[in-house]
Amino acid sequence: MSSFLETKSYFKIKLHAVASNHFTIISKINGIKGVFILDTGASNTFVDLNLEAKFKIRSEISSIEASGAGPNKLKTLPSKNNSIRLGNWTKKNFKVALIDLSHINGAFESIDASRIDGIVGADILEKGNAIIDYKNKCVYLKKLVFKH
Repeated sequence: MSSFLETKSYFKIKLHAVASNHFTIISKINGIKGVFILDTGASNTFVDLNLEAKFKIRSEISSIEASGAGPNKLKTLPSKNNSIRLGNWTKKNFKVALIDLSHINGAFESIDASRIDGIVGADILEKGNAIIDYKNKCVYLKKLVFKH
């Protein structure tokens, strides 16, 4: 499958299984490397609110709240004009949102998993026409074609 998808302009990106049965993926936001959960159920890509400076993110004030699997709403701070890179797949002028991920990191730490810097959501998976290969622990994202 890998060689076939590469002929169709897909990039192969390694996934890393953690004790919680989630997959993490190494991502670069604005050129800064971080560890992110791959979450097919998250509508957007998020970065931990406490890492705004680390990832050189400029947020905006917003009244938008995010919902997750839990009952609580989370305040979000949107940010435009970022870049994201997963392996050799890159998207510029990308929107991310900052949210407090302390509850997620607390849950991960309780099962001996490492901390995460953010969540790669369905926005990336959709833009990259993602194909997830669970058996081989990788995701394929299609090269973006830029229109002039």
